Amino acid sequence: MNNKLVRLLIVILIIFAVAGCSKPDSVATSEKTQIINIGVTSGPFEKIANKLKEVAKNRGITVKVTTFNDYILPNQALVQGKIDVNVYQTSQFLEQYNKDHKTNITAIAKAYTSSQAIYSEKYNDIKDIPKNATVGIPNDPINLWRGLLIYQSAGLITLKPGTNSKATIKDIEENPKNLKFKELEAGMLAPTLKNLDAAIIPSNYALQNGYNPKKDALFLEDSDKFATFAAVTPKNKDNKQIKKLVELYGSKEMKAYIKKHYDGVYNPVDNPFDLTEEAVKQ
Repeated sequence: MNNKLVRLLIVILIIFAVAGCSKPDSVATSEKTQIINIGVTSGPFEKIANKLKEVAKNRGITVKVTTFNDYILPNQALVQGKIDVNVYQTSQFLEQYNKDHKTNITAIAKAYTSSQAIYSEKYNDIKDIPKNATVGIPNDPINLWRGLLIYQSAGLITLKPGTNSKATIKDIEENPKNLKFKELEAGMLAPTLKNLDAAIIPSNYALQNGYNPKKDALFLEDSDKFATFAAVTPKNKDNKQIKKLVELYGSKEMKAYIKKHYDGVYNPVDNPFDLTEEAVKQ
């Protein structure tokens, strides 16, 4: 065998050796060696996910956190296989997303319960909001419904009997202050609050923009009514490593972290795999 052929064989062996030692970046390979790529929206969801990454590392689970800046991209990335699991949405939002986009993303665990609130730069009490005020509300269908429920709980409006998750502004039955509702993308509500009399802001965006829900909100939603879920595509719904990861949301470390940093805004759960919800699904 000549020297050239020997050198060629050595190069080929090195290439195969390097390829065999390379580590996967997602769940697509063996569950024993996988890196679980978790998608979240920026702000507190990202911080909680990074704490989860730390806790998981101590359990021998490797996690990569991928951050998104809106409510649609994490589900798109999940379907495209760019991430393995996402944690940012309620079951109602997921149900509507699946209907609108003809997908079959599945919720596999409850991470924590969450709240939204009404804020104002102009008024210090919910009762001070004047007649004909312009108030903000998220424009995606589920958070629009949720926002209307919050305004109703705050005593500002009354919804028609039987109003469900398909609710729109037209489902307001009583509006004694003749409030004018401005529908905006959820991430735009905090930056435009100064131009409104008040607005409902999801807590992840509120905290990101310097608002403390427990201190600054005029009215804080009952955080036990809506939960944030871990969701996957059908091929990963029984993946053992992903289940081990999301189970950690019920660990002592995660519960202590969430309670310390977000008590009353995000609340930990005892059993992540109990998928029942308190939220009204009329």
